[in-house]
Amino acid sequence: MHPLTESALHAPKRQTKMRAGSLQAPAARLKSRLQARRPPPPPAAPDVLTVTHPQTLSDRIEDLLPQTQCTKCGYAGCRPYAEAIASGEAGYNQCPPGGEEGVARLAALLGKPVITLNPDHGVERPRPLAVIDEQLCIGCTLCMQACPVDAIVGAPKQMHTIVAELCTGCDLCVAPCPVDCIAMVPVTGAATGWDAWTQPQADAARMRHDRHMARLAREREAAEARAAARRAASHSAATGAAAAGAPASTAPAADDAEAKKRAIIQAALERARKKKEDLAAQGQGPKNIDTVSNEVQAQIDAAEARRRRLGIAPEGASEPAAPDAPSPSNDTAKR
Repeated sequence: MHPLTESALHAPKRQTKMRAGSLQAPAARLKSRLQARRPPPPPAAPDVLTVTHPQTLSDRIEDLLPQTQCTKCGYAGCRPYAEAIASGEAGYNQCPPGGEEGVARLAALLGKPVITLNPDHGVERPRPLAVIDEQLCIGCTLCMQACPVDAIVGAPKQMHTIVAELCTGCDLCVAPCPVDCIAMVPVTGAATGWDAWTQPQADAARMRHDRHMARLAREREAAEARAAARRAASHSAATGAAAAGAPASTAPAADDAEAKKRAIIQAALERARKKKEDLAAQGQGPKNIDTVSNEVQAQIDAAEARRRRLGIAPEGASEPAAPDAPSPSNDTAKR
């Protein structure tokens, strides 16, 4: 075959290959650009989640606490204690209601060794239930104010009672009772710690405590609003009286209201004192006088001091004797 003819036959094939190569090059460049713009794939999830943020850690710690809100740990509730553990301020063995199992749960979360319960904060015990002696209750409402989960039902000057299903056994209602009519009765037999308390019970107690704190906040805000309204009204009345050239007459009314309030309180105290004297004469007086702790005694002394300042102290009452070696807790309570 003639060389020119053979060259002519192969020319289209060479042109086709060149045309295909020229088309493949822009496509490869476009693909590389798209890959460069695409974000890198996320890293694989680790097998173990390590929580280091204090807020997140405190949430997980709080989930492991029994939510009795007993304050035996030294803090105002389970949430403050969880935050203290997360920040390293408190140890993870200060919760008697959780017991040894509770310490083990917290140790597993924190990656620390299991240690014994700190006896300074109490001992692991069967869960108790608060029981009010209806014959002794005077309806003072102090136990209702102390209950962190609103498990006590009653009204001023009316007999109170415990809702057994809601009681967490925190003991906080015992100390404020002025007639010693509340007893803590074990109700779980030999079961202690988490064996005497379930996770659904803890979750329900936590919800009730949250509602309790929200209610207190609403009542505090309402009281502050009422006080501000009274101040504004008094200021307006004083301003109007001054403008009219007449003296303000709000002071006598305020004095009358305070005198009436002191008289009511004094009468209630007299009734309670008379009832306690009658019970003591019958051999049924309060049984916790000899075992009152320094903290409770400091609260009693502070209450008596407030009564004396208001002019409603009982006749013949004297200043409490100063202890030989006052403890820091007493000084703090009195301040």
